[in-house]
Amino acid sequence: MIEQYLTPDTPAQALEFKQLHGNDAIWFGGGSKINAAPTKTDKTIAISLGKLNLSQIEQQGDSLYIGAMCHIQQLIDHELVPVALKQSAAFIYSRHIRNQATLGGEIAARQPEALLIPSLLALKAKLKLANGQEVDVEDYINNDERALIATVIIPDSSLTCIGYNITRSAAGLAIVTAAVSIDKQGNKVIALDGVSPLHQGAARPIRLRDVETQDLKGELLEQAVADAIYPEADIRGGVEYKRYIAGVVITDLMAECQYMVEEA
Repeated sequence: MIEQYLTPDTPAQALEFKQLHGNDAIWFGGGSKINAAPTKTDKTIAISLGKLNLSQIEQQGDSLYIGAMCHIQQLIDHELVPVALKQSAAFIYSRHIRNQATLGGEIAARQPEALLIPSLLALKAKLKLANGQEVDVEDYINNDERALIATVIIPDSSLTCIGYNITRSAAGLAIVTAAVSIDKQGNKVIALDGVSPLHQGAARPIRLRDVETQDLKGELLEQAVADAIYPEADIRGGVEYKRYIAGVVITDLMAECQYMVEEA
């Protein structure tokens, strides 16, 4: 339960507060995660990010810079945001949540449904942290420590990318969330969420690097994806179902992405 609310004026001050209060403190962005189950916090001190001026969206050359405090609905509404990221933002069904949740919070939260992260992986996104360090999204989510994110960087905002989210109903739990991309040199990225062994109660988003390097299509690609993942059975579905649906979704997305590249 939050008992103290701190409002730093700069990222440096925010980092000082976190160092001072350690494990008793948590970052407070939009509040959509730390105030509601199942991600409700047990920390007692909230460090607000509201005054840190981290909500801009700017194009610099080929790269797009998105402030970590940018709300999810802003991604959908902003003309500079790549279509693939707009699509994945819309996977968050509730507009109320999209107006509250922030991009940085969606990346940092350890939640069972990381709806935006597969698209960020496929877009080869990087994170600039408040301490000045720059890391890949994949490295960040695989690190149990959650450093403060300042900016999300899309290195090539024109990269051909597409994603999809499989649910049983519009507002239902995500079974598989997937995204793929193909760059101008033909290099592929395949990213999935919901199909890896559980870590701290949730499946972490993953890339299928071995499958990416193979020139597979159709049933061969379906089987390669199914063989490369290790989902766990839960209320969303059984192991074999998740393997099957992941293979089908990735194969369909890859075919559509290839078509988009050829048409561009």
